[in-house]
Amino acid sequence: MSDPIVKMVDIKKHFGPVIALNGVSFDVKAGECHCLLGDNGAGKSTFIKTMSGVHKPTSGEIMFEGKTMNFNSPRDAMEAGIATVYQDLAMIPLMSVTRNFWMGREPKKGLFIDFDKANSTTMSEMKKMGINLRSPDQAVGTLSGGERQTVAIARAVYFGAKVLILDEPTSALGVRQTSNVLATVDRVRKAGIGVVFITHNVRHAMAVGDRFTVLNRGQTLGTAARGEITPEELQDLMAGGQEMAQLEGSLGGTV
Repeated sequence: MSDPIVKMVDIKKHFGPVIALNGVSFDVKAGECHCLLGDNGAGKSTFIKTMSGVHKPTSGEIMFEGKTMNFNSPRDAMEAGIATVYQDLAMIPLMSVTRNFWMGREPKKGLFIDFDKANSTTMSEMKKMGINLRSPDQAVGTLSGGERQTVAIARAVYFGAKVLILDEPTSALGVRQTSNVLATVDRVRKAGIGVVFITHNVRHAMAVGDRFTVLNRGQTLGTAARGEITPEELQDLMAGGQEMAQLEGSLGGTV
């Protein structure tokens, strides 16, 4: 596999006396889905915001395509090619799919928006992701949760993302919607884009992941490639190993 597109080396992030990240190293390659797993409070949100330019690291190095980067804002990261799809999706439910897809970057014909091109492009890009819209004019709020996730992912890919960070994309979805989102992630990966899949769900990570890194209390506990770790071992690593084994014993193996 190729060299990493993004490489984070020994990243530390302090908020006053609070240490949110304590020496995290992580990388993602083109055409790879690298899953970052961790429970609530593990540091996943701080990690996302540090990679995407919201926070500047206290120390450590972020490299993009082999060059050291100092992102001062999310815009800097986006211009480099790092796009983030957060849980709230940054969409306006009553606006059309097209308007949400373009979000102020609509193509122009002279001084006016070229709605024909905007609509046809939206339909085409969504179809590439496996979603056939009834109309580009329908309100995005009428779409399922999985379809809205796909709009956000398609938007990021269309506007040039080389690395796509997905923040718990399946956390609030049903089984069918989750399957659609995981299929979209697979399409994005096969298109040569690096995917950072943030989740606490081992089954969802195993469905699409090529590598898996576990984060706990701001530190990485290890990284394993597909085939090097079982779902049970990954779950155990996330849950604290010996603590989970003891709990299973006390509850008769029901955990």
